[in-house]
Amino acid sequence: MITLSILLDSARIFDIKLFDTDFFELLLRLALNLVVAYSIIHFVYQPTRKDSEYLFTFMIFNPLIFFVCHLFSKVDLSIGFAFGLFAVFSILRYRTTQIQVKEMTYMFIVISVAVINALATKKVSYTELLFTNFFIIFITYLLEKYTSNSGVNMQIIRYEIIENIKPENEALLLEDLKRRIGKEVIRYEIIEADYIRDSARLRVFHE
Repeated sequence: MITLSILLDSARIFDIKLFDTDFFELLLRLALNLVVAYSIIHFVYQPTRKDSEYLFTFMIFNPLIFFVCHLFSKVDLSIGFAFGLFAVFSILRYRTTQIQVKEMTYMFIVISVAVINALATKKVSYTELLFTNFFIIFITYLLEKYTSNSGVNMQIIRYEIIENIKPENEALLLEDLKRRIGKEVIRYEIIEADYIRDSARLRVFHE
């Protein structure tokens, strides 16, 4: 077994190692990272939302950022790279739609978790790493449960009376939404309008 490990460690393809014992550390960090990200998205974020529009984005961003950071940590630009990547993705905006502040916060959280788990050096013990990760889960859950519960719920609906989304017909739209939902509508946002199919997607905030 030892001989096989030595052979694998010394084997090279185009002067690049075929196997490195750091691979096991990568698997451990990746597992921790995915557990934390999954817990935050599926047990803290998702229960508060009526739609799953951003679940794919959150869950794919986390391992992507983790792998990019981990691979670049092997060279001498890990710290500068981390701050640069952190800054770029923290101000990310998609051109197709405007991401809400809360969704951007969760995006920031999953990116932060990936960066922390990928770039933590050997000077950081696994106890410290575990504490950091689970504290992030705890504080996110606490804030979501006790400070974000303002009695306002959000629902995304497909609305087919396209004429009502015009500014001059706002009163008609609010009255129609109130009748359909059965609750007082606080505000609404137009996600997209399809004038070919005469329909629109609305983000409706109600009591």
